[in-house]
Amino acid sequence: MATEQLAERIWERDPTVWTSSGEEKWLGWLDEPQRMRERIGDLQRFVEDLAAPGVIDAFVLLGMGGSSLAPIVLKQSFGARSLHVLDTTHPAMIRHSVELLDLDRTLFIASSKSGTTLETRSHLDFFWERNGGRGEFFVAITDPGSELESLARERGFLEVFAGEPTIGGRYSALSPFGIVPAALFGLDLERLLERTVEMVEACHLAHGNPGLELGQQLGEGWRAGRDKVCIDETKGGFGLWAEQLIAESTGKDGKGLVPAPGESPDGPDRQRGEVRLEDPYELGQEFFRWEFAVAVAGSYLEINPFDQPNVQAAKDKTNEVLAAGDVALEPESSPDELFAQAKEGDYVAIQAFIDPRLEAKLQPLIERARRETGCVVTHGPGPRYLHSTGQLHKGGPNTGLFLQVVDDPGEELPIPGKPFGFARLIRAQAAGDFESLKERGRRVARIRLEEL
Repeated sequence: MATEQLAERIWERDPTVWTSSGEEKWLGWLDEPQRMRERIGDLQRFVEDLAAPGVIDAFVLLGMGGSSLAPIVLKQSFGARSLHVLDTTHPAMIRHSVELLDLDRTLFIASSKSGTTLETRSHLDFFWERNGGRGEFFVAITDPGSELESLARERGFLEVFAGEPTIGGRYSALSPFGIVPAALFGLDLERLLERTVEMVEACHLAHGNPGLELGQQLGEGWRAGRDKVCIDETKGGFGLWAEQLIAESTGKDGKGLVPAPGESPDGPDRQRGEVRLEDPYELGQEFFRWEFAVAVAGSYLEINPFDQPNVQAAKDKTNEVLAAGDVALEPESSPDELFAQAKEGDYVAIQAFIDPRLEAKLQPLIERARRETGCVVTHGPGPRYLHSTGQLHKGGPNTGLFLQVVDDPGEELPIPGKPFGFARLIRAQAAGDFESLKERGRRVARIRLEEL
């Protein structure tokens, strides 16, 4: 493969860079930073209208995957206390959110490209009822023509922000899905996007191109058997966002790069994923550098980095479980049995369908997995990871050891208009993904949190 013209061919929207299967339709992210710069004035006017003292002092983003991970990293990087992100279906966390919020001073942001994301629509209907159906406390971020756009207009939402349909969810950090929440918590958008546009220009270069160089490193590392990308730890958790970008873009056709935020890059199957962030305002340029790099890496893997052929599988299984009634999540196998199957080049994925406030309880298990297997260990809360690394788990290489951890979600919390509540939903999501993994011959085990 001639890599000299790779950057130029990407900018020319040449699908032969990848698999010639329609990739050129998904390259809107290349121009989005400049388009968003042109929308700054409108966004600032909207924020100023909200800024009257005592009107709104909390923002709750309801979203999953590409609609939530960039806002989480922005929130953590800038210490934005006014922004809360809800991307769990665990009833204990949703109840906690209700207790935490003053609904008369909270703006809810329903964020979904497709407009049909089950978790986001369930959250929206729940808080819509709690709020008494007052549209002035809701905005939507969604692609034009979606069900969510129609619903938002019907319910009289304060605003509907249109996404760009030629951008996939994991490439949407620098579109309204990342930029609108940043505007609401007071980020200097011009400062962020000015630096981002500098990176966009640098990624046009034939030599000294930061995105191309990182992509070549990722691709050549993969060819040499270093498929675990150990992403630098940062204060804002940049790896949380990069994890989805890498896993969902490359984890298919039995191939894939395995993102491992915070893991040591020392080992024959590992490479370092360097994050260049001296200032939080460099986040935009780093988002773009990694987006470009993963597109380049996709060329090395000879896959389409813009589709997600196996994500639907877990959703379909969840719907099957929901249709069949409630499910008991019984323990299956054990960590001992699972870890004993580890081979060189494997990785461990701990999938935790638990109250997110209890995540610290997983730390001894993570350390034990590292110690007993010698493998890279990744971990993510469910259902978040279904929209992030789930594609890699099912579509990537069969090198994963999957340990599902579940807790008792407690008393049912109804979802308005649905025949099931959040407790039944999270159990169905856990059961659905477990069955999907087993159907693909993956090595799996399930334990209860209280058994740790």
